[in-house]
Parts: sequence; structure tokens; C-alpha cells
Amino acid sequence: MKRRRVKITGIGPVTPAGIGREAFWKGILEPVSRVRACRRMEEKAGVFVAAEVKGFKLSDIVQAEWARNISRMSQFGVAAAMLAVRDAGLSLEAVRGHDPVIMVGSALMDPQVIMNSVLDVERKGPRYARPRLVREAIGSATSGAIVHTMDLNARVVSFQSACCSGLDAVGFGAEMIQRGEASMVIAGGTEAPIFLHPMLELKSAGLSPNTEENAASLGRPFDLWRTTGVIGEGACFFVLEADDSPRPAYGYVSGFGYANDRNGDLCQGLLPAMRTALANSHCAAADIDCINAWGPGHRAIDAAEAGVLREVFGPWLDRIPAYSVKGAIGNPFGAAGAIQVACAALGLRDGVVPPTVNWERPDPACQLNLSNQPRWIAADRCLIDAHGVSGANSCLVVERC
Repeated sequence: MKRRRVKITGIGPVTPAGIGREAFWKGILEPVSRVRACRRMEEKAGVFVAAEVKGFKLSDIVQAEWARNISRMSQFGVAAAMLAVRDAGLSLEAVRGHDPVIMVGSALMDPQVIMNSVLDVERKGPRYARPRLVREAIGSATSGAIVHTMDLNARVVSFQSACCSGLDAVGFGAEMIQRGEASMVIAGGTEAPIFLHPMLELKSAGLSPNTEENAASLGRPFDLWRTTGVIGEGACFFVLEADDSPRPAYGYVSGFGYANDRNGDLCQGLLPAMRTALANSHCAAADIDCINAWGPGHRAIDAAEAGVLREVFGPWLDRIPAYSVKGAIGNPFGAAGAIQVACAALGLRDGVVPPTVNWERPDPACQLNLSNQPRWIAADRCLIDAHGVSGANSCLVVERC
């Protein structure tokens, strides 16, 4: 059976760099970090830094009274899905006619919902446990909110494959269309982790800085002076359709692969994931013109990822422009891979490679073709990779139209 080509017809970002496709893309191309000292938590809990989505109001995008009561993570997801649909030029009536599949990725159970219930119990007693937690903290809460907002009779799938979740949603959604199981998929990732819990635990685990000094410079992907990653928040969703759709495309999703690390070998699952994605896209490593790297700015993870890239691409790696957006917007976990897809598709469309913000000093352990400024380079194929702390790895190939 011939596999159908899958194109991206709508992009809906909600990120620290901007909300909506044009604002987001303009922000990503600016060599500016959105990481700041975070004041959401009590002062006695210590210092925190994060890349927050500023000025977000769901009511600016969705006029639904009930939506005010859903959590920040679900609000991001609803807003991003609606923005993607509008960006594709679709009415909600037209979307309903396609009977779309909704695929949502997030790394965490909703921390806001869980924390609010725990605090109520601590302050008032067991009788004040929130029953809403049972349905609102689970991974499928956002997909349910999207279905409710759009009034769809849709199939829904939720992914919680750590930081690969959003990329997996796009990859598996594209495969459904390729196989003819759906004509339209609304897919992406959402995350809102900037609450006391899990921020305390992330800092304790060495995944968030212990200082707020020079906060904007703390996220340093692949840089010699990097220490650890910086947390972000946000969402990004896409309208994916078969190639016979009448709507114009930003790019094609041509290959997808995933694999887990084995025996505790950090990022080694990226190797089979990349090779599978390349094989599925019917191209060789030498055919890749750009790499949208995971690059969270973590000392060990960045080096391990760079090592795998060298193993896959060999001497070709030196000529392939690479970048990470984590220095600009932090790491929004399950939303990160989806945001990377938006960067790849828009970069291929416009012939530009976004900057790796805060990269200044090359590290011999991370020998990649990087720049802290945008580069105007025409490219046909971009490889995107993602890694999760549970050992999950995913890769996607996006092609220019």
C-alpha cells in the first residue's frame, strides 16, 4: 500500500518567544533569551529561573466561559490547537467535517491541579481534597478540553513519553495519515511546570539552576560553560493533512523514529531513532541540510547528543547547520519537540536557521556547526531530535515543500 505524504497546514505556538505563528517566528529569530528570575513561588522556597509565557489570556483566543476554570497546561493546549486551526484557514465546522484525531503530548501530570488539591488538604483537612483532580490532572485532560472547545466527535490519543511527548504526537499523527487511518490530525504538545512542585524537585535533581544571577544567560546549549537546563512552559499544535488537501503547506513530515536508551547509556537510543526516521523518509544522512537539536544546555546530555550526531552523520556533521532553541525559551518538556517542529517547518519555508541563543564558546565535546545569530541558508530537509530523562528518544524529518 502506498503511503500518503503528510503536510503541515496550520501552526499554533504559545511560547515565551511569542503567541501565534508570526509573533513566535519573529521572537525565535531574535537572538534573545526569555529566561528570567521567576517570582511565582514563595521567597522562602528559594530562587528559581524559568522562561514564562507572558501576557497569555485564553479569552484572547477562545471565547468560552467554562475554559477559564481549566488549568494553565490545558489552556495552553486549547489555545495552541485553536491557533493552528485558524492558521490553516479552517472553520470549526470544516474541522468537524474531517472527523480529526486529536493527539496531545505532555511529560507531566498537571502539576497545577495536583498542587492545588494537596495544598487544600494540608490547610483544611482531607474533606477538602478536590475530586476534579481525578479527571483534570491526567494526561488526557488537555485533549478532552480541545474536543470540548471545538465541539468535536473525535478520537483522542494522549502521550506521556517524557520530553519526547509532543514530538511523538506529531510523529504518530503523521503515520496515521500516511496509513490512511485519518484525513486530518490536530497534534502537538503542552506543558506548564512552573509551580513550586515540580520546580523544587527539578532543581534538586540538577535540572534547573540554583542561582538567579544573570538569569538570561543560564541556558547555554552546547556551550563550554553550560551547567544545566532551564525550565520553560508553553504549547505548540499543528494541523496535519494528507497531501491531497487543498490547503497550502509549511512543510512535509516525511520520517519518524523512536527508541529508548539501553543499559543506562545516555542518549544512545537517539542512534536507532535517527536511523529509523531517516529510513522512513527515504533519505541518507548526507541528505539532511539542517539539524534542530535537543540541546537543553545540560552538561552531560548535550555532550551525549552531540556524540550520537557525530556517529550518525560522520564528517557530514561539520557542514550541516545545527541549532537549539532552549537558550531562548528554556525546556518546556513535552511541548519542546512540537515547538522544534514549528521552527523546522518555518525555517525551511523561509530559508533561515534560528540562532542558538547564549552559545559563545565551542566545546570540544559538542562539535556542531552552531551560531548565536540567525543564518540565511536554503535547506530542503531538517532532522529534529528529542530526548527524555526516562531514556526516551524521538526523531522527525521535515521536508521543504
